[in-house]
Amino acid sequence: MPQQGAPSSLTSLGNDSSSSQKYGDPKCEVLGNLFSGEKPIIYHYLDFETPLPTRSRPSKHNEATAFNDEIPLPAYPNLVPFISPFSWSSTRKTFILTLSCAVTMLAAYTAGAYSMPAGELRQKWHMGAVTFNTGITTWAVGFGVAPMFLAPLSEINGRRPVFVVSGCLMTIALLGCALTDSFAGMLIARFFTGVGSSTFATMVGGVVSDIYHTPDRNTPMAIYSGAALFGTGLGPLISGFIAEYALWRWVFYVQALLGGILTTAVIIFFKETRGSVILSRKARALNAYYEEMETVGHCEWDIGPLSHTFETPQSTEPKYERIRWKVVADENRASISRMLYLSLTTPFYLLLTEPVVFFFSLWVAFAWAILYMSFDSIPLVFTTSHGFNISQVGAVFAAVSIGTLIGTVLSIYQEKLAKLTEWGRMIAKSPEGRLYFACIESALLPIGLFWFGWTTFPSMPAIVPILAVGCAQIGIFSIYLAVFNYLADVYHRYASSALAAQSFCRNILGAVFPLFSEALFRNLGFPGASSLLGGISTILTAVPFVLVLFGPRIRARRRADGRWGGGPGTTKIEKFHLRGGIRSRFLKDVKITPTVERIELSRSQLDPF
Repeated sequence: MPQQGAPSSLTSLGNDSSSSQKYGDPKCEVLGNLFSGEKPIIYHYLDFETPLPTRSRPSKHNEATAFNDEIPLPAYPNLVPFISPFSWSSTRKTFILTLSCAVTMLAAYTAGAYSMPAGELRQKWHMGAVTFNTGITTWAVGFGVAPMFLAPLSEINGRRPVFVVSGCLMTIALLGCALTDSFAGMLIARFFTGVGSSTFATMVGGVVSDIYHTPDRNTPMAIYSGAALFGTGLGPLISGFIAEYALWRWVFYVQALLGGILTTAVIIFFKETRGSVILSRKARALNAYYEEMETVGHCEWDIGPLSHTFETPQSTEPKYERIRWKVVADENRASISRMLYLSLTTPFYLLLTEPVVFFFSLWVAFAWAILYMSFDSIPLVFTTSHGFNISQVGAVFAAVSIGTLIGTVLSIYQEKLAKLTEWGRMIAKSPEGRLYFACIESALLPIGLFWFGWTTFPSMPAIVPILAVGCAQIGIFSIYLAVFNYLADVYHRYASSALAAQSFCRNILGAVFPLFSEALFRNLGFPGASSLLGGISTILTAVPFVLVLFGPRIRARRRADGRWGGGPGTTKIEKFHLRGGIRSRFLKDVKITPTVERIELSRSQLDPF
């Protein structure tokens, strides 16, 4: 039986004459019926709560065909695969989240694992540290740029196809890293490893938003963020032991093996989570069923449950129409070229026009650059000051993973503890409530940098700077999560573009910093280099304090910004999209009946991500 739900406020879109000819007349002519003078096909919006008609009747021209027992009725489509991801069981949600986070962890693993066989590969290819570290740079460039091209594809085709293709690409590229004998081949393979990895490290946040409502999203989002940063430490940790006791190729063979296993798991077990894509598939299944029903004479359906509004109560009288379903997201979707254009330009427009996006991007980009710099600085410091071998250096990166675990646990429970107090419940109602804990925890990054720099002397026990690495990592995690949550809360349907802006900045900065990290630490000394980085980090720690104090005022100014075309409350980025013609195109092409009170445009409809 079809699922029943509350009546949708979005009803008829009007008559589609071309569609009427396509779906109606040809089939009825096959039956010898003249439908040109009958009811046209009426298109209705479909959402997950739309009540579906259950009663059909034949046209007066089709009664003989409809009541012919020799012609079986088509089977009703199975709509179970098309339920809303929000309605999935907690077990299914947890499984999808676990699988997504596992692949996210592997994507982060591939970032730093490259640095562990550096000594052997530099000797093999006769190169210095800067040249070798371009392998990190090419990975980060692919990682930062690819999502801007892949995001529109996920909107059209869903998350799953993009995940499957990206997983295959990542696995093949990792095999390329293992098999190549040239540095040029390594750079190419590293770039495509970054491209394939980027999907899992950026779009899994969208998966979390697809299956969890906002009040339930804090813990899954913290786990996802923790997986992304945990893998960054796990890569050098495991690869250090592999590089110490096996050939360098096995560093990449192991990654390729893990990539193959997880990609296979995605192919078999991962289900589509993007609601608009699932809804489109449901509409196609229902429309195909209605077409089959028309071939046996049942051309009209009782749409009584669909025909009322808030002002007009539902009628008990049947109202029969020839119906088809449409989805708002499909109606409003721009061309692929337009989507790519917006995907590539909107993040930079936000970056250059929105101070919040700019300074948050700068803040998280610097923290991310410190993390990527550690792939070169930690081996340099601990081999020089403490005489560590490759496996011992890799073990130091356990501090990165442990620091991430601590940060994840703190982020899960701190909001729950805060809500036990009246003050905590009050601040939780605003986006700035996300920043109060970040103001404190982000200070651990400069503290960890100063601590690390001034405890790297050979006379100091190695555990002391290792603890500093863990301290700094807690700060990096808190910055990453605070930026992610705050931008999502403030920019709503443009959140993906705002997050794409900060993602691009942090990955590009992460690509550049490893190129000069060794020169920085050798020329300034370990204490001097760490103090310089700690000083910059201290200045940037003011960012969340400014937003806590002035965030509501800044947001109020954004809401009142200008009157171009969109009226009061239209922000600059909305005007940017309006100039692109998306909303005007939607209103021009869609004929709306008087029963429609309003149309809600979701993030996927106005935002390319």
